[in-house]
Amino acid sequence: MVGTTMVEGQGTRVGFYATTCRRAESIVRATVQSHFTSDSSIAPGLLRMHFHDCFVNGCDASVLIDGPNTEKTAGPNLLLRGYDVIADAKTQLESCTNGLSWPVPTGRRDGRVSLASDASNLPGFTDSVDVQKQKFAAFGLNTLDLVTLVGGHTIGTTACQFFRYRLYNFTTTGNGADPSINPAFVSQLQALCPQNGDGSRRIALDTGSQNRFDSSFFANLRSGRGILESDQKLWTDATTRTFVQRLAGLTFGPQFGRSMVKMSNIGVKTGTNGEIRRVCSAIN
Repeated sequence: MVGTTMVEGQGTRVGFYATTCRRAESIVRATVQSHFTSDSSIAPGLLRMHFHDCFVNGCDASVLIDGPNTEKTAGPNLLLRGYDVIADAKTQLESCTNGLSWPVPTGRRDGRVSLASDASNLPGFTDSVDVQKQKFAAFGLNTLDLVTLVGGHTIGTTACQFFRYRLYNFTTTGNGADPSINPAFVSQLQALCPQNGDGSRRIALDTGSQNRFDSSFFANLRSGRGILESDQKLWTDATTRTFVQRLAGLTFGPQFGRSMVKMSNIGVKTGTNGEIRRVCSAIN
């Protein structure tokens, strides 16, 4: 377990199910580990889903709901993956790893509302640092939390369509690319994402380390090798650069656990607020 400063509140706590389902956490962990062993790309998928859920009406699993005009149908959520892992974990629980981990306070209930229009709260890949900070601050997350959670991009991929504009005709001077990109890196990205190529092609967000959860993402930002514009801005903006510098060292893992737990307590529903769904993807 990574040592963390535990953040609990709003009715959640580590070991919430200790008396009703003693093995709940271990069952969920084993299920996720099993899926990860078969497909390591499921890890960034689950991180992204958790983030997208928490930033829309709090962490209430509303992003899981099927149906027209639900959060799942919103543009930013169309490529979310990991629903099968959650359904599998629920199935395993009802029959009641090695790597980075952290204790998670549990006890939250599921939401009854899921609207695609609410997904506008999600940060975008062209957002300035000021806009990113505003969106995170709206949920009680500070600048350190922002930079740390964006560090989740140390694993996973993005599509060419979300950053290719940075490579061609971004400026009218030099090589035409975003000047915040390392010039030696531009040609490498152009080869991966030709100007008129397949916009859905997937590219690693952390070049050279996409399958390892480590601090190399921040090292890449420092050397101008960030893929998304919003990511690279964390280095070029003076108000976030010191955090990138700090997290490029040994503090990233423990801090990521703290910030994830803090985010997981956004808008928690407990007691009579919310419900316990019988089927993850449908309101009771």
